[in-house]
Amino acid sequence: MTIKQEPIHAGEFLLSEGNGKISREAIDVAAGPALQAGQILGLVTASGHFAPYDPIAEDGSENAVAILYGPLGESDIVRRGRAVVRLAEVSEAHLTGLDLAAEKELAAHFLIVR
Repeated sequence: MTIKQEPIHAGEFLLSEGNGKISREAIDVAAGPALQAGQILGLVTASGHFAPYDPIAEDGSENAVAILYGPLGESDIVRRGRAVVRLAEVSEAHLTGLDLAAEKELAAHFLIVR
């Protein structure tokens, strides 16, 4: 018997968000590995592209500013995606890359971790 684990669905981490789609924006995500919905993102200063949050980086991605809304496949070019960037409550259990510093930085953008 094979057991399959279902991945996180797009937006599954959301508990609540602002009316309409005010909480989300279309974004460009830097080339790299596949990413799950709920990945914490930072903004790379030099390129203006979002990348997975990395607390030890020194390129801007060390600052948590958004959460990836839906999964993205691996790519060697910049990818188009959607992110929750403001006015939302999110489930801690469904986030990837969350640490205490990221939680505080997200709160500054009114992204509240529950």
